[in-house]
Amino acid sequence: MLTGFGNHFSSEAVPGALPVGRNSPQRPAFGLYAEQLSGTAFTAPRGENRRSWLYRLRPTAGHPPFVPHDGSPLLRTGPFDAARLSPNRLRWDPLPAAAEATDFVDGLVTYAGNGDPLAGSGMAAHGYAANADMVDKVFANADGELLIVPQAGRLAIRTEMGLLDVAPGQIAIIPRGLRFSVALPDRLASGYVCENYGTLFRLPELGPIGSNGLANGRDFETPEAAFEDRDSPVRVVHKFAGRLWQHELPHSPFDVVAWHGNLVPVRYDLARFNTIGSISFDHPDPSIFTVLTSPSDTPGTANCDFVIFPPRWMVAEDTFRPPWFHRNIMSEFMGLIRGAYDAKAGGFVPGGASLHNMMTAHGPDAASHAGATAATLAPHKIDGTMAFMFESRLPLVPTEWGVSTPTLQGDYDAAWAGFGTARLPG
Repeated sequence: MLTGFGNHFSSEAVPGALPVGRNSPQRPAFGLYAEQLSGTAFTAPRGENRRSWLYRLRPTAGHPPFVPHDGSPLLRTGPFDAARLSPNRLRWDPLPAAAEATDFVDGLVTYAGNGDPLAGSGMAAHGYAANADMVDKVFANADGELLIVPQAGRLAIRTEMGLLDVAPGQIAIIPRGLRFSVALPDRLASGYVCENYGTLFRLPELGPIGSNGLANGRDFETPEAAFEDRDSPVRVVHKFAGRLWQHELPHSPFDVVAWHGNLVPVRYDLARFNTIGSISFDHPDPSIFTVLTSPSDTPGTANCDFVIFPPRWMVAEDTFRPPWFHRNIMSEFMGLIRGAYDAKAGGFVPGGASLHNMMTAHGPDAASHAGATAATLAPHKIDGTMAFMFESRLPLVPTEWGVSTPTLQGDYDAAWAGFGTARLPG
């Protein structure tokens, strides 16, 4: 594995396949074809520009016309208007296991989303439940990059640029347009996916934190080049403008022998996140747990943030330590990878999800609040847990499935029942 995030990388499966000093698109080594994959506009500022050169056995352009694809029946894309948007708080049980053979792509289910990929803004929050490998089938998403968060079961992700083995507790980012397939080493897998239609994810600025803390760029791992020279039919499923299309190739599309650039698939182990918190008083905002951000055109207000709540020491005095009651300009889709979340005593279980839209009040349930207010404030470590949020500046509109599925908890509002009324003196 090569390491880093946002820098320039290179890898070759055959020595001499990667040009040195120039791209050599006229005459690449071994008769390979040079192809550029651009994740930003050609004229994007140097610091924002993301692209990679791929040196492959055959040009990607050599394919038949696309035809509609009927798979992934519960996958949806913005603009999201199928269900009526309401301020109500929503929470879901984990997705049920697939009853029939279902691969990663067909197992995608959309909870909610906002924006529109045609406008290059917004995001979608998906879940997946799969029990079958993608065999002779690959997927590419032209609508946005994919941030994959496994919850149960490992994913063996083969991309055009190499292999990523991703386990629960790790994440993967697949660039827009890059073709990939997913195998399931553990036979069953479930988790979450953020589809980002907007500005590409990047590390947040650290500001007063300084030069160290949160996620380190060197901990994001990129794959080594690995190619297939295989002549057998492969179906390519392509997501474009919210619809799925397909065509068939007579050969494997994973034929990239060498590559270099800074638009790459990456893997990141969430255990490497360097958590920052208070050691005096007051509870820091959850933004202090931001792993990656997709900025918007409003400074400091994200199109989408990926935020985690990892194991950490709680060291502070005169403060309420769990997440407090709040109403937020940002909308929050939350998932739980393992353990328990410190603001909920029950109902929010690994594999489940919740949605708190902008300015909708939420916070700890009565039991968590009672325990936290009575606790002795000694150093305490929250351990054995990993929760996360996809957070967006726009309201997240639930899909028709999201408001009608049996996994939706109809009694979620009861989590805030049982609070008494404060009593003033006199």
